Parts: sequence; structure tokens; C-alpha cells
Amino acid sequence: MSQTAVPQRDGECAEQQTRGSHGTFYWNELMTRDVERAKAFYRDTIGWSFEPMQMPGGGTYWCAMVQGKPVAGIFSVDAPEFAGVPESWMSYLAVDDVDKRVERAVKAGAKLMKPIFDVPGVGRIAILMEPGGAGVGWMTPVAN
Repeated sequence: MSQTAVPQRDGECAEQQTRGSHGTFYWNELMTRDVERAKAFYRDTIGWSFEPMQMPGGGTYWCAMVQGKPVAGIFSVDAPEFAGVPESWMSYLAVDDVDKRVERAVKAGAKLMKPIFDVPGVGRIAILMEPGGAGVGWMTPVAN
């Protein structure tokens, strides 16, 4: 008998909360050294398509799409400033006020990995390492 990580109980967890609600997962992105390999893998295995978005300062961010809707992002970490960063997925949680929440997180033992930053049209973002060592992004999305 196989087990799942999330127990099935009368539809609990079957419905996602509204995207962008405080404390919910908001976005996921893949950091990779070979974007074309990653795009081919996800295109061929789960059917994603991709749309390019130019990043400020150069480079391309690839939005993974399902039925015309963005579901994740992919970008290259094959530049010197990413030396030592492993290829991995990063998840982002929506928070109501990233600055105040990061202050609380640091007091609770988290480490801010880089200064909080803004992405125009997206939101205000912090990259943290929680006390157990897991990386996580927190963001206050821009109001739609």
C-alpha cells in the first residue's frame, strides 16, 4: 500500500486557499545552470509551455505556463554571483508585510540571505534560511 505525504480527509487540502492569502504558497521557481535542459524536461514530461520575460539587469526569466496561466518560473544561476548556489526549486509564501514578518523571522532564528528587494509588478521579496536550514522566499505581492 502506498502512502501520500498529505492525508486525504473529507476533502481537506483538496481546495487551495486563495492565491496570495497571507501564509499560503504563492510561487515556485527553478534555479538551474541549464535552462534549456530544464525547459525540455518539464515540457516533455508534464506539458509546460514557456514564455520569456526579460529581467532588469539582463537575462531571461521563463514563465512556465499551463493552459495559458503562469504556474512557475525558471531562471539561470550560471553566473558568477550564483557560485555555490545549488540547482533547486525555491518556494515563496505570501505574507501581509514582508518587512515586519522578516523582522520577526530573524528574531526567531532565521537568517536573511540578501537584502529585501522589490520586483516591479510582482512584489516585495525576502529570501530567508529558516532555523532548520531550509531556504524559503517570502513575498508581499503587489495588489491587483
